This record gives sequence, C-alpha cells and structure tokens, in this order.
Amino acid sequence: MEVLPAREESVQHLDDPARADGARDELIGRREAAGSALRPARAMTARARAEMLCDDGSFTELEPMRRGRPSRYGTSKSRDGDGVVVGWGKVRGRPTAVVSHDFSFAGGSIGASFAAKVNRIQQLSIDQRMPIVFLNDSGGARIHEGIEALHGCGEIMALNVRAQKVVPQISVILGPCAGAAAYSPALTDWTIIARGGQMFLTGPEVVRAATGEQVDPEELGGSRLHTTESGVAHLEAPNEDAALVLARQLLAFFPQSVGSSLPVRVGAPPLPARAGKLPDVVPSSARAVFDMRGVIAGIVDASLFFEIMPAIAPSLITGLARLDGIPVGVVASQPARKAGILDTGSATKGARFVSFCGRFGIPIVTLVDVPGFLPGSGEERKGVITHGASLVAAYVEAEAPKFTVIVRKAYGGAYIALGSRALGADFTWAWPNAEVAVMGPEAAVGLLHRRELAGAEDERDLRARLAAEYRADVTSPFVAAELGLVDEVILPEETRERLARGLRILAASRETTTSLH
Repeated sequence: MEVLPAREESVQHLDDPARADGARDELIGRREAAGSALRPARAMTARARAEMLCDDGSFTELEPMRRGRPSRYGTSKSRDGDGVVVGWGKVRGRPTAVVSHDFSFAGGSIGASFAAKVNRIQQLSIDQRMPIVFLNDSGGARIHEGIEALHGCGEIMALNVRAQKVVPQISVILGPCAGAAAYSPALTDWTIIARGGQMFLTGPEVVRAATGEQVDPEELGGSRLHTTESGVAHLEAPNEDAALVLARQLLAFFPQSVGSSLPVRVGAPPLPARAGKLPDVVPSSARAVFDMRGVIAGIVDASLFFEIMPAIAPSLITGLARLDGIPVGVVASQPARKAGILDTGSATKGARFVSFCGRFGIPIVTLVDVPGFLPGSGEERKGVITHGASLVAAYVEAEAPKFTVIVRKAYGGAYIALGSRALGADFTWAWPNAEVAVMGPEAAVGLLHRRELAGAEDERDLRARLAAEYRADVTSPFVAAELGLVDEVILPEETRERLARGLRILAASRETTTSLH
C-alpha cells in the first residue's frame, strides 16, 4: 500500500490556512459542545468538576474526542467523550489521576469505550504511581451495549483491585451510583458522598418490580444511610463543592504510592490546640465519661483532625492528623460512646483503617481506654470473634510505625487487639493511672475471692480493699513496665514529645521536604 501520498495530503491540510482554520474551528466547537451539556440541577459539568478538584489550570484531559461505537440495539447516539472525562492534574502540587462521569450523556452509563478510557487512566495511575480520584455520577452499565458494557465494568473493578496494592483511591459520589457502577467505589480506599448522591445495586423501580416494595431512593441508598448505618460511604458532604474539598484534604495526608515518602509539612509545626491541658482532660475514675477527642487535640499538631467514619461505630475514633508535621493515622477508644467498648462494628472500622495506614506506611497512633469487647449473644451472632480477629490481623500486617498509649484502662482481648506490644507496636507508653489486666479489679476480685466475700461481715469494705490490692499488684502500669510490655510510664503532658521522638526515628526515612499548600 502506498502511504506517501496520504502523508503528503495530511501535511497539505496543515499548511493550507483555510483548512487549518476550519480544523481549529471544529476543535473549538466540539470542546464547547462537550462543556455546555449540563444535567438539570447540576452546577458543574464533568470536566468542571475535574478542574475544581485539581489545582488551577493543571488538569489535562485524555481522549476527549473518543466516542462509543453505534449501538446495534435501540440507539445510535454518540458524543465526544462517551460520557466520561478522564485525565490528570495536580492536587496541592502533586500529580493525581481523575475520572469524572458525565451524567448529561446516557446518564453517565458505562459502555465499552467509556470503560476503555477509564482503564487507560487507571493503568496510568498505577504505572506512574499517582493517586486516583473517581467522581461518580452514573446510572450503571449501558443497557443497550449488553455484555460489552458488563465486561467494561468488570475491567474497571479488576484495575481497582490491582491499584489497591499500589496507589490511594478515593471515590466521590456526586449523583446516582447504581448497579455495576456501585462496585467500583466499594473497591477503592475511601468514599465521600454528597447529599443527594445515591448508591445502590438495584434502584427503586427494579426493587418494586422484583419484590413489590415501595422505597424512596434516599431510603434505599442516600448519603445518610451509607454514612450512619451501612458504612458503604465514609464521609458525608453537604454539597458537591464540599465533597471535592474533602477529597483534596484527604489526599494531603497520603503518600503518592506504596513505598513513597510521606507528605511532611516543613517548618515549625503549630502547637496542639490543647497543649498543656492533657492532665485535666481524663478523669481519674475508670468509670467517668470523657471525650477522647480532647486527648487527640492535646497531642497532634493544631491543624485539621480529619475524622473518618465519624457516625459509624462511634465507640472507636479513626482519623488522620499531623504530628510534628508528619501524617499519622489515629485510632482511639471513645469513652463518650458505649464506654469505648469494642464490638463487631468498631472492630471492622478499625481493621479497615489500620490496614490502609499499614499499606501506605502512614504511622499509626493508638490511644487506648477500652473495657473489653461487648458481651452478649447478639454480638456472638454477628461474628464478633471473626471481626475482632480482623483487627488483630490488621495491626500485625501493618508495615508502618506503630505507637500505642494506654490512657486509662485496657482490659482483656480488647487490650491485645488495640495495638498491643504483642501485635508489633514499636513503642508503647502508659499514663500513671492506667490499668492493664484481663478484666477490671472489681470484676476480678468477685471471681478470685468469691467465698471470702460471701462470708465477710462487711462485703463492700472487703471488696474495696481487695480491689485496691489487685490494682497495685496486677493492673498497675508500673507492673507492665517492669515486665517490658510498656516502654515507660509517662505523664500525660509528655505524650506528644514521646510520640514525636519515635516518629523522628521510625518515619525519618519516609520524609519529604516538599511543603504542601
């Protein structure tokens, strides 16, 4: 086949001013057409969302003119982009891949060409070791494309799984996320959902046809459901602008990929919001209620404490912060909710968070004030043993610096599960009033001295005396320190400096001098 004339013809087109102007006009026209299509009640196009997520002027779109093949069934519609905008930009100065669904074309449904574009940017994200953010607004697989659409959805999911071992992945739900499209966010690390966003495998119409159940879309898969009950989404935003801001804030704590350096803020870190007040935060009584967020505020840098899944299993706090400028993951008992007890929900929540931090080398700070695992037949039916074991496994497998501070009490299997020395904690400290034992002194005395108590003239007095002896001989943190299971008993106000020293030793090799903005 002769190829030279074709090459010459193409060169002539470029050299011909009339032809060049026509091509330029066509390009501008197609870009304007793609950018002007808006879904009703949507403030931004798919591309505008991607641009808002990224630093100003940094987003570069990939394959903006790619179209799907004409359908053999029911429609021949096509448009530049095929319902999705993909590309890369910078978020706080760091390269980030972006996928943004375009609901204005075919309801953002996933077809073969749509999936091929997403696959390409996913692979680029993996190859170039940069995080990827999915801005979801899709009705699911494109029905008229049949198995090709399903195959495309499967390819996106497969790359989600492969990416889990390499780069951080965030999903932001800005509209419907239905059917096969809903599996991809569940395979990413964290999901942010804006109010009005919805996630479900089967929509209200299908549910009604299959079961007869009449259900409202919000009740079936709204933001409140998924951030307070199901746990499918981890953060709720009041609107899509706020959701994109949350995604930017979240990315600021993560390294670019597994094994890369942590994004450390340079310069003197701001002092904790409650510096010097820690001795007054925690009551001396093991039964008194307090908010562990006060302890967190007295330890981490005076910047945003980014709590993740705040409304799910609230007896355990999980979130991201900085300590001496270094990103850390915080896992903390919350005595203000269910006395800080562990149960199936909090164990699962903690395991997911610890696993993520461990995978990406984010140091884990665990603050312990736990009375044990929640007893009862209900928890046993939910499989509390398995869920508790998943938390244990997450700590053991976490390849990140691990620091544990026993703030007040640490009883039974819950002591083990929350970052104990046995699970690989690099450094452990305890405050002077902490208690570490199989169970609390009062309960232990009731079992160990049952007969003696039954025959006592003053049972209350004897129980109090025996409990005091047990506390001094068994539960005291000084006993744990003498056994080498706690590195040191420290004053509350010394906690931040001990943690900072440990971070400087164990996290120094991951530091970067690039300042985030």
